[in-house]
Amino acid sequence: MAKAMRAARKAMKAMRRRAMKKSVIAKGKRARSSVFHGNKAKTQSGLKKSDLIKNKAGKIVSRKASARGKRSYARIKGWTVAVGKARKALGVKGFVAVKKGTALYKKAKEFYGK
Repeated sequence: MAKAMRAARKAMKAMRRRAMKKSVIAKGKRARSSVFHGNKAKTQSGLKKSDLIKNKAGKIVSRKASARGKRSYARIKGWTVAVGKARKALGVKGFVAVKKGTALYKKAKEFYGK
């Protein structure tokens, strides 16, 4: 019995607990921030530092999603600028729907055509 106990004790010494390996995957609310600043390698969804970019508001966003958004907005930019000019010309303040047939719509259409 004593011999078995000695063997078990020796086995226990061999199985010493080691510290857990530090994770390189960023998790949680500040995940993108920690990857962007170089503290972690990637986010849980797999975004690396090269895939991240800061937007105009200073928020860290996906480079691809940001580019897609810019392309999408480019398609409607002319109309939004025209509506802005129409609102200024008519002295419109606050929310006003740009509904077909309204003075605001007609004015915006005028500017958009130019």
